[in-house]
Amino acid sequence: MKKPAGLYLSAREASAELAISQATLYAYVSRGLIRSEPAEDSRSHRYRAEDVRTLKERRAPSPEPRGLRSFDADLPVMDSAVATITEDGAIYRGVNCIDLAERDTLEHAATLLWDVTGVDPFDQNNCPVVSDEMRAVAEAARGANAIDRAIAVLALAARADPRAFTRADEERAMLGGRIMRLVVATMLNAKSSAKPLHLQIARVWAPEHKHAADLIRRALVLLADHELNASTFTVRCAASTGLNLYDAMIAGLVALKGPKHGGAGVLAAQLLKTLANSEVAPVIRERVALGERFAGFGHGVYKHGDPRAWALLEALARSGADRKLTHEIPERIAEATGEFVNIDYALAVLVHTLGLPPGHELVLFSMARTVGWIAHACEQLRHGRLIRPRARYVGPAPGRSPVRA
Repeated sequence: MKKPAGLYLSAREASAELAISQATLYAYVSRGLIRSEPAEDSRSHRYRAEDVRTLKERRAPSPEPRGLRSFDADLPVMDSAVATITEDGAIYRGVNCIDLAERDTLEHAATLLWDVTGVDPFDQNNCPVVSDEMRAVAEAARGANAIDRAIAVLALAARADPRAFTRADEERAMLGGRIMRLVVATMLNAKSSAKPLHLQIARVWAPEHKHAADLIRRALVLLADHELNASTFTVRCAASTGLNLYDAMIAGLVALKGPKHGGAGVLAAQLLKTLANSEVAPVIRERVALGERFAGFGHGVYKHGDPRAWALLEALARSGADRKLTHEIPERIAEATGEFVNIDYALAVLVHTLGLPPGHELVLFSMARTVGWIAHACEQLRHGRLIRPRARYVGPAPGRSPVRA
């Protein structure tokens, strides 16, 4: 299969990007800092663009202390075959998520990310094991936040599932299927079902909206994984201790809730509500003058706009969503700030279009991202190594006398 051109640079392009000679480029390759492979013509080599960018960032001066920068090149990096990020979107085991969202379901994305072909994790008979205690907790938390309810139920799930601690790859994939059905059903306050996940969500959230199922399907696929973000790294750290997959998912859900991660969707929804009911230009001008940031815009990885957001906004526009929300607001904010739309804003538009209360952005995000967490947790469990970074100590020199009152 032909690999996306955006993942690779030629020797000339890589050397120019780093402002080095090709001889120095080859030295970086020999030291393992840049990955290379034969080009399609087999007479030359091509070089991983993300490795070149990482090395460039590491060599560039920064006004912020190392360790405090966003997406710091010195932060932990690990090899993974699950996914990577390009300017054209996230790549799931070689497949662009934008292309995948055009036609496929979250279940298909799951089998791709989990790298499973011998079994069907979403077979109609692979249902979650739900104990009386789990039912009681779910019922007691029926009015609670959907993510908190899922965390409470997941905390009891490993004890109920006799195959929770399996070490076989195919059985872990089957476990992943049960987890997905349990998470979605619990968050929806519904019984688990073998029906496609996007249909289950649409039936509960927006049964009267004719485009809801397709729009939700697209969003779920686009959000299934995004490489080594904060919640995914948290999941991998948890899994590296030997946890079962149910408990590892709890770690991911807790990390996702933060306002600098998945919780940013709620802030984007607040911005959308303000702009949807106002004249756009004056509000944006006032906020820019006050130095305020726009939630749902800008991204630490995508410098020229989040392709997942554009894909979802275009689908929303085709389905009849207000073009003020899908086009005018993103364009005006980009003009005023130089920051482009990201997936948090697109999710806010989706939730608004379906007539759902703010907060559903994060719930949908968590449902989808559980797929990626399972993929990374399984990969980490196969490695069998404990993740144990070291701290760079910047405190007082050893030998300091204790301060006495």
